[in-house]
Amino acid sequence: MPSRLLAFAQLVRLPNVFTAFADILLAACVANLFDWRLAPLLAASGCLYLSGMAWNDFFDHHDDARTRPSRPLPSGRIRPQTAALMAAGLMLAGVGFAFGVGVNVGVTASILAGLIVLYDAVLKHYWLGPVGMGGCRFLNVLMGTLAVSAAEPLLALHVAAVVGLYIVGVTWFARTEEGTSKRRMLIAASAVMTAALALAAVVPLHFEPGRTPWYFLYLLVGFGFMVGGPVVAAVREPSPKNVQAAVKRCILGLVLLDAILATAFVGWLGLLIVLLLVPAVLLGKRVYST
Repeated sequence: MPSRLLAFAQLVRLPNVFTAFADILLAACVANLFDWRLAPLLAASGCLYLSGMAWNDFFDHHDDARTRPSRPLPSGRIRPQTAALMAAGLMLAGVGFAFGVGVNVGVTASILAGLIVLYDAVLKHYWLGPVGMGGCRFLNVLMGTLAVSAAEPLLALHVAAVVGLYIVGVTWFARTEEGTSKRRMLIAASAVMTAALALAAVVPLHFEPGRTPWYFLYLLVGFGFMVGGPVVAAVREPSPKNVQAAVKRCILGLVLLDAILATAFVGWLGLLIVLLLVPAVLLGKRVYST
C-alpha cells in the first residue's frame, strides 16, 4: 500500500469500517430489508464511521504529538486541515445517503453525526465517553431498522441496545489502553460486556417458541469464550499489550456478535456476515484498528 494511501487508511481506521457494515446487515435481517435501500444504508454507515475516526484524530492531534507521534497527523503525513475537510465531507455524504433512503433514516443519521462529533470533541475525555460511543452504535443499528416502517419497534430497540451496550463495555475497557489499566475498571467493563450478551440471550423471547434456531444460544456462549480469553488475560495482567489485544478482539468480535444475532431472524444465513472479517483482518495486518 503506498505510504500516502496508508496514512489515510490509518487516519480512518479502515479495518474497523466493516464492523459498521455488520451493524447494518444485522439491521437488514431484523427488518427484512434486502432491496435497493441496503446499498445507500451501507454507504451512509460507512461514511459516518470513517468520518468519526478522522474527527477523532483531528481533535486529538496535539495530544498525539506527545503520546503517539507516529500517527498520520502529528507525523506530518496528513495536515490537520485536510483531516477536518475529509471528516466533514464524509459526514455530509453519510447523512445524504441516509436521507436518500427516507426522512426517518436521514434524521437518525443526523443525530448520529452530531453525537459522533460530540463524542470526539468532548465526551471521550469524561466518564460519559463509553456511553456516547455505545450511543453511536445503537443509532447505527437503529438507522438500518428505521428504513422499514413495518419493523417491530421494541424488537429493533432491543437488538440495537445489545450492540450499544456491548460497545459501552468495549470502550470502557479501552479507555487507558495506552498505559497500565486499573484491574477494577477492566472488571467493571467486562461486566458490561457480559450484560450485553445476557441481553442478547433473551432476544428470542420476542418470538413464538421454536422459531429461533436451536444453535443461537450455543453460538452466543461460544462468542463469550472467544472474546473472554483475551479479556481475562488483560484483567490478570493489565499491561498495554494485553489490553490492546483484548480490545482488538472485542472490536472485530462485534462482526461475529452481529452475525449471531442475525441468526435469530434469518437462520444460518446470518452467519454470512462473518465474511466481513476477511477484509477487516487482512487490512488489519497493515493498518492499526485501535
